[in-house]
Amino acid sequence: MISSSNKDPLHGITLKVIVERLVNKYGWKELGEIIKINCFIDNPSINSSLKFLRKHDWARKKVEHLYIDAINEND
Repeated sequence: MISSSNKDPLHGITLKVIVERLVNKYGWKELGEIIKINCFIDNPSINSSLKFLRKHDWARKKVEHLYIDAINEND
């Protein structure tokens, strides 16, 4: 029997949802201080951030790790 529970906290969550939730939790200013990338610091927007994060795996991984840490705080 295959287990239907997936232990991956990112399973089924899009990058857009991750960025939106982080912006709602921290705001652009604090997010740019936590993860020092220009898409969060210089004229930030969801669309420009998504474009950058989709091109740069290292940046996306930082955002995903922050998201996982943030949801673990709530547990």
